[in-house]
Amino acid sequence: MKKFWLKAAIPAALVFATQFGTVDAAQVGNPQVLWQAVGGLAPAVGQTENVGVAGMLAGQQNGYLIVGGGANFPNGGPAVGGKKVTYTDLYVYKVDKKGLVEVNHTQMPYPIAYGASVTTKAGVYYLGGSTDPVGAKAITLVSVNEQGQPTIKKVGELPFAWKNGVAAYSNGNIYFGLGNQDGKASQRFYKFDVATGQTTELASLPGTPREQSVGQILNGKFYVFGGGTNTIVTDGYAYDLATNTWSKVANVEVANKAISVYGGNSIKLNHDEMMVIGGFNKDIYDWAVKNLTTLKGDELKAFKDKYFNMPVRDYNWNKEILIYNAKTNTWRSTGDIPFNAPCGEGLVKMGDNIISVNGEIKPGVRTNSIYQGFIVK
Repeated sequence: MKKFWLKAAIPAALVFATQFGTVDAAQVGNPQVLWQAVGGLAPAVGQTENVGVAGMLAGQQNGYLIVGGGANFPNGGPAVGGKKVTYTDLYVYKVDKKGLVEVNHTQMPYPIAYGASVTTKAGVYYLGGSTDPVGAKAITLVSVNEQGQPTIKKVGELPFAWKNGVAAYSNGNIYFGLGNQDGKASQRFYKFDVATGQTTELASLPGTPREQSVGQILNGKFYVFGGGTNTIVTDGYAYDLATNTWSKVANVEVANKAISVYGGNSIKLNHDEMMVIGGFNKDIYDWAVKNLTTLKGDELKAFKDKYFNMPVRDYNWNKEILIYNAKTNTWRSTGDIPFNAPCGEGLVKMGDNIISVNGEIKPGVRTNSIYQGFIVK
C-alpha cells in the first residue's frame, strides 16, 4: 500500500505537495500532527468499488480499528436524484506506524449510519443510527478479541429512534442525547447504565434543539458544541455529571472568528482537551437551506444544478484542527488538515495516532480515503 506523508502543522510560509496537489499549510500549533494516507475501505458486499461513506460506526479495542456501516450515493448524489444507501459492512484493521491492515470484514445485523459510537474497554457501543426500525433504537456492542475477531451483541434499547446526536462514556454510564429523536431535532439528554440496561432522562440542553453537534466528557462534564437544524449554531454548553445541570461555556471561536463544527467529529485528547476536525460552513449552509426550502420549479432546479455541482473548495468546509481546553475554556487552532475537509468521518484516537476514515467532502459526495495522523509531542 502506497503511503503519502502529509504535515498538518508547519510554518505558514511553506507549502507542500500531496496526491491532492499543492496545499497551503497553517501556522505551527500544539499539538503538531503528521499525516499519511493509508488507502481506503474495501468494497461493500455486492459492490465492485467503495466510493466512501459518511456517518459510520468508528472506535477501537485491543489495538484494532473498528469501523463500519455509513451511507453514500453509489449511483450519483442529490444533483441527479441518486438514492442514498446505508450499509451493514463492518471492518477491523490492525494499526501500526506503517498504516492499516484489514484483518476482518463481516456484517452487522442491520444497516447502520449516523448513530453514535462510544469506545470503552469492553468495546465500541453503537447507539441508534439505522434505516432498520429495530436498529434505529438498538444499543449494540461491537468487541474484538486479541486476534481481531469481532463479536456483535445487542445490549440495550433506546426509548426512541435516534440519530445525529452526541454520546460519551463515564463511570459505567453512556451519556447521550440531542440529535434527532423519533424524527424531530431535540434538546433532551439521557444516560444509559451499562450494567443494568436502564435509561434515565436527565436535564435538557438549555440551547436550541440541534443535530450533528460535537461533544466529549472532560473534567467530569459533558461539553457539547455547535450543530444545527435549518441554521447552524456555534455555541457551547457543559453538562455537570455530578449535579445534573448545564452551564454556558465558550462558543466555537478562534481569533474572534466563529467556526462551524456542524457535521464535524471529535476525539478526546486528554483529561482537559478535545480535538475537532471538519464542519460545514455556516454562511453557505444557511444560504443553501434557505434556497432549497423556498424556491420552486425552474428556480429550484437551477439552484440545485449550481449548488450541488460547485467544486469542493467553494463549500469552504472547516479544515482547521480545533482544540478546546476545558480548564481555560478556550479554543485554539493547530493548523489545517492537508486533505479535503470531511464531515461525518469516522475519527478515532489510538494512543498517539489519529485515524480519519472517509466522510463527506461536498454535499452528496464521499471520499474513500483513510488518513493516519501522528501526534508529535
